[in-house]
Amino acid sequence: MSETSAGAAVSAAADAAGTSWRRAGFAGAAIGVVAAGAAAGVALERLTVGRGMRKKARLALDSTGPYGSLRGEPGRATAEDGTELYYEVDEADPAAQDAAPRRRRLFGRRDPAPVTVVFSHGYCLNQDSWHFQRAALRGTVRAVYWDQRSHGRSGRGRAQAEAGTPVDIDVLGRDLKAVIDAAAPEGPLVLVGHSMGGMTVMALAEQYPELIRDRVVGVALVGTSSGRLGEVNYGLPVAGVNAVRRVLPGVLKALGQRAELVEKGRRATADLFAGIIKRYSFASRDVDPAVARFAERMIEGTPIDVVAEFYPAFAAHDKAEALRHFAALPVLVLAGDKDLVTPSEHSEAMADLLPDAELVIVPDAGHLAMLEHPETVTDRLADLLVRAREQARSTAV
Repeated sequence: MSETSAGAAVSAAADAAGTSWRRAGFAGAAIGVVAAGAAAGVALERLTVGRGMRKKARLALDSTGPYGSLRGEPGRATAEDGTELYYEVDEADPAAQDAAPRRRRLFGRRDPAPVTVVFSHGYCLNQDSWHFQRAALRGTVRAVYWDQRSHGRSGRGRAQAEAGTPVDIDVLGRDLKAVIDAAAPEGPLVLVGHSMGGMTVMALAEQYPELIRDRVVGVALVGTSSGRLGEVNYGLPVAGVNAVRRVLPGVLKALGQRAELVEKGRRATADLFAGIIKRYSFASRDVDPAVARFAERMIEGTPIDVVAEFYPAFAAHDKAEALRHFAALPVLVLAGDKDLVTPSEHSEAMADLLPDAELVIVPDAGHLAMLEHPETVTDRLADLLVRAREQARSTAV
């Protein structure tokens, strides 16, 4: 497909959103794929692969709900523009049932740092994306899980909804500061961020270097990037990528302005695009269908206007300089070797700027490595918490 024809196809999808319910469905679902970190232009033949399997997995998951069911003590922080940010706290409780075996499994005879671990999720996900890590860590350390503005249980971004103010990564960094002030106002911190959540952590460091210096004792950056996201090709041919980059912002804006219509069609045609979501979320051929469905549900739950207003922030994201604030800390940089959304080369570039960081490239893993290979990610986080213990001691002195 030529760049001209590819651009025309995407533009036609935007026009269709206003003329036909069915066409709006396909356009909306396509943008739902982008919300997962996918890109337009994936071959049509992929849309129906494994539909029977996905239907069975969806029915099983929707009836039993094994993933994303863990809940903690709820709380709310208020962002600078008045947006309510929802978070949950899991307190350290060594006496809790199964806490001791899990502690031995994770840490052996070592002790994790006495810290609060703050988890920040990615674009079009929510705090439940950390389900496996949360299950493993419950009772062993104090942890805070929060939903970014306009995601999950957090409120719609007021500056965006009321004033049309664009989202930028700096705003998300200030949101994270508000959550820390409310949920963990004192004591050492370990910051964990996936994808957009990692960018949020970098924005926090850039704006609040004193917080990093005085309280942060460890950082984990999972499947994320410090910049140059505009160069990512999502595994697509050059011509298709160039076309998508040229027309996608306008398409997103148009669809975001027709949110109600697009959402109806997006829900109706979601199954057609499950294969694409899976392709850009996971790399393993044998990923648990229930886990794949769990990811789909999170992605599908992000409204199209939220997808539209967040997307431009990634092209402008550039936080390489912010990484220097982590130079003296234990840092884990982890990525899937087949991540098509934030390729592992971006993690390698960050590690080059943090020569003392632990760089882990997970084999046969895509963008959602914490769901696809949960034990690998959890074990590396456990190692980071042990390494952070000495940092916490020196910070307390």
